[in-house]
Amino acid sequence: MKRREFVTLLGGAAAWPLAARAQQAAIPVIGFLSGSASADRAHVVAPFWRGLRETGYAEGQNVSIEYRWAQDQYDRLPDLAADLVRRKVEVIAATDTPSAVAAKAANTTIPIVFAIGGDPVSDGLVISFNRPGGNVTGISFMTVELGAKQLGLLRELVPMAARIAVLVDPNFPITERFVSGVRAASSAIGQQIEVLYASTGRDIDAAFASLAQKPVDALLVSPAALFVNRRIQLAILAASRGMPAIYSLRQAAEAGGLMSYGTSLTDAYRQAGIYTAGFLRVRRPLTYRFCSRPSSSL
Repeated sequence: MKRREFVTLLGGAAAWPLAARAQQAAIPVIGFLSGSASADRAHVVAPFWRGLRETGYAEGQNVSIEYRWAQDQYDRLPDLAADLVRRKVEVIAATDTPSAVAAKAANTTIPIVFAIGGDPVSDGLVISFNRPGGNVTGISFMTVELGAKQLGLLRELVPMAARIAVLVDPNFPITERFVSGVRAASSAIGQQIEVLYASTGRDIDAAFASLAQKPVDALLVSPAALFVNRRIQLAILAASRGMPAIYSLRQAAEAGGLMSYGTSLTDAYRQAGIYTAGFLRVRRPLTYRFCSRPSSSL
């Protein structure tokens, strides 16, 4: 199986007005902003810490981190981002598209390093990949583009599948583009799909319950913070119905899901830590690139 490279580290914006900012505290402070639940921090914060350590920073020693978790309630993010700006953090690390959008709306001077699965240009975060512009830069692991491949792998596993369900979170920013891509791929091969919507844990239960009236032969779980946090619930529900399922992240397969295909969040958040540390070390953006590849697991 030929693998393409999807993760891109944006370099660039050498003219950011960092020199004009107030004198930094003796120990710099990083603002860490996430739309996810804090219960899932092991899969997000640990690799971020690793990236910081690789560049000579350790929390509680020579850097401090202010954490803000929206607990899957994305409408809280603007207030959380504004709070980090008021605290005058040195740099904001945003772990998903909603967090990055909220951080950008909250300020135009504090650097923002994102690690997201969407297209940062389409999401309005940067002007282009090579020249992000403004005060925002980071990493995109392009999960939207992987939907068609995930559908193809699921069909290989269940070649006689008449209908395949696609579980999505309508509140997640990249959902519309992901569904459009999967619809186009399914239409091209004559595959019927049933889109199921869930924005909470209860919605996930209801979506699976609805399949009693509309049976499907397999399930594709779209990328969304909710589904990462609810991966055990999803694995149990799929297994209890004997339903083959594919997920975007390896963590889902490790939690009991059948298989996954996607880029490595661990690598992405580790690199985000390295890139964030660059602002602490040299007070200017870095210009190198980082690429990672999709991985599959069964």
